[in-house]
Formats: sequence, structure tokens, C-alpha cells
Amino acid sequence: MKRLALALIVCFLLVSTSRAADVRFGIDVLEDTNFAALAGKRVGLVANPAAVDAKLRATSDVLANAKEVKLIALFGPEHGIYGDEYAGAEVEDRKDPRTGRILYSLYGKTHRPTTRALADLDAVVFDLQDIGSRSYTFIATMKNCMQSCAEHDRELLILDRPNPLGGNRIEGPALVKGFESGVSSLPVPYVHGMTMGELAQLTRDKFYPNFKKLTVIKMTGWSRGMTWDDTGHEWIPTSPHIPTARSAAAYAATGILGELYVINIGVGYTLPFEMVGSPWLDGESLAAALPKHQGIVFRPVHYKPFYGTFKGEACEGVQVHIDPKTADNLVQVNYEILSALGAARLFPLADEKAKQEAIDAREEARKEAIKKGKPPSTKPFKWDPRSTMFDKVSGNGEPRKALMAGKAMDELFAKWKRECDQFRQERKKYLLY
Repeated sequence: MKRLALALIVCFLLVSTSRAADVRFGIDVLEDTNFAALAGKRVGLVANPAAVDAKLRATSDVLANAKEVKLIALFGPEHGIYGDEYAGAEVEDRKDPRTGRILYSLYGKTHRPTTRALADLDAVVFDLQDIGSRSYTFIATMKNCMQSCAEHDRELLILDRPNPLGGNRIEGPALVKGFESGVSSLPVPYVHGMTMGELAQLTRDKFYPNFKKLTVIKMTGWSRGMTWDDTGHEWIPTSPHIPTARSAAAYAATGILGELYVINIGVGYTLPFEMVGSPWLDGESLAAALPKHQGIVFRPVHYKPFYGTFKGEACEGVQVHIDPKTADNLVQVNYEILSALGAARLFPLADEKAKQEAIDAREEARKEAIKKGKPPSTKPFKWDPRSTMFDKVSGNGEPRKALMAGKAMDELFAKWKRECDQFRQERKKYLLY
């Protein structure tokens, strides 16, 4: 039996290693070609801890040790180049004590490479792992880098990486003019089904058509039907609250909902984006009220966040279990949960009378929670101004208006599907795989 178990383990490792070897990311292909695309060039690298090659070596170290490349500077996105900054926190430029190179922040006083930062560079190398949702700020970082490179006649080289949700999943609302922001920077559906290299080609076409110095180092062995697990590669957290590949799928299902800051979505607990709860929810009732989905299960849960919304309070709700391979529509889950919760009283309202009615309604819910023996929230109720982010991540104001009016979302869901079908055709000219 021991020999059989050992043989099975060896077979598993061989298969996993083989799969990882079959799928080569942009950095691996760059290494395989002996850095030909960067030979003799002075480069700056946009990266974070998830920028590693197949052997888990940091791209910054790989380029720093490549004789063919002159690595001059490093650029850090949101969370910083080492991933040790809080979400939304401004990061300052500084000298890196480890490498001695300048660390330029792309999430501080400026969000794009400055004239000073580009002065000694021939090219900017971009190696950030996306998670497949439009609101992830690394997409805006790529667009900002392209803008600077276009203005200063520098090359932008994208080291491509997989979309962890696969290349076929396209879902959710479109970005409407007037709602552009750092969390909605490109005119794509919320879940876009594209790689960073493909998004870069779309970005050039839509915004910088005269930019001639974009190079995408394509992956090999990756196909559109692959989710992350199919690649055989280790997942490195792309940001503090995306610790696993399944977090990327959960982000698409609850991340928009989380922008209201009146429901905990597992951020502050051990399962970010996989939990939906509050002190005044009934988990079993919520699970029963949600529509049935292929590849998605809503399981009633009790938990207590360590930080963030409802820190230290006993919450009840559901855990969202997702199979990214078979799940039907992830983005709709955000709005279905809000519909089930009675979304009107969760949004900031301009009308003072309506706002007071919403506060009273929540107080009634608190009283009911006390009757049922559930601890109510000890924090005073107030609308959080950050909830304006809901429209920004949605890409338009239609979902909020429908939810506040108590309307069924079916009509909007149908509209989004038509828009996604149209985008599926429009994006074909940008696809690399």
C-alpha cells in the first residue's frame, strides 16, 4: 500500500509539472528567447509579488540577473511592488533597499509613469496578473502606462498571463460614458474574458491608435477554455484579498456588492469575497431566497470578521461556493443578493424622508434580530459615502436605480447579455489565443 501511495504521489507531481511546463507565461517565453525583445535596452518594470516565472522566481530578479537587460527602475501598482500596502492606500516613491533601484509608485500622487521616471528608460515592461474583472485597478495601471509611453515615445512590453476565469466568460454591465474611473477604465463588460495583452491591444485601438511601440510577449500552451487550475501553475496572491485563484471567481460574484460597505463580503475574514453576511441577516432565509445557479451553491454560515465591515460582530449569511469551470453567471449574483436583501434601504438616498424610512427599517430588522436571539450591530447606523463606488464598479447607474425602485433585474440581465454577445464579436480582432 505504501508503494502504491508513493507511486500515485509521484504520478500526480509528474502530471502537475508537465502541465506547468506546457503552459508558458510571457516571462517564461521571454526567458526562453534569451530576452531578445529587451536586448541592450534600459527598462523599467511594473510588477508585484505575483510577477513570477514558472520556477517562482520574481520577474524583477530574472531581469536584474539577465546580462542582456539593463533593469533601471521598478514601478509598483496598487498595494505596492511588494504587495504590502492596504487597498486604496497611496504609496510613495522610494529607494528599494534590496536592489538599490528606485521604486516609483503608480498608486500615489500620480498613477502613471512621469517624465522623470521615463527619462533614463527605453522601455516599460508590464508584468501584472489580472483577475478577469473590469474593476481590478491593474487594468487602469496598464492603460496609464500606455498613455505615458505614447506621450514619451517609449516602448511598452506586456508579459502576458492567463485570465484565471478563462477566455470565454463574458458577463455583466457595460461601462457607460461618464462613469469612467480607475475601477472602470476600459469599455468592456464587467467580466471580459481577455488577457492583459489582449486588453492592451484594445486599449491602443480605442485610446492611442498612433502608438506604434506596443509589444505583447504571448503565452504558449494556453487556450481560452482554461481556468487557472488547468495551467498547472501556482497561484500567487495578486493583492491581499485575492489569496487563491478561486478568490478571483468570488470577486466577480460579490465584489460589486461589497462596495456598499453595509454588508460584509468576507473581506476581514479568512474567505475574502466568498462570504456574504451581517449581524441582521438570516443565512438560511437568504440561501433559500437566491436563484439556483449551475456551478454555484449558497451555503448558510455563521462567522465573525476580524477587521473591516462588522469587525468583531457575529454575522450570519451565506458562503458562495463557485466552480469557475461550470458556473453560469457570476456577476448577476451581486445584484441577485441585493434584490433578496431589499436593496433600497442599503443605498445612500438624497431624500431625507426616504433616508429616515430606510434607517427605521433597519432598526426594525435589528429588533427582529434581538427577538430571534441574534446579536444586533453595536455600531450606529450611517450611510457610507464610499457607496458611490457602487455605480463606478457597475460602470453605470442603472443597476442602483432599478434596485432602489424595487424592480426585478431580469430586464437588465437580458440587456447585459445582448451587450456581452455584441462585445464577443467586437473583441475578436484583439484576441491572441
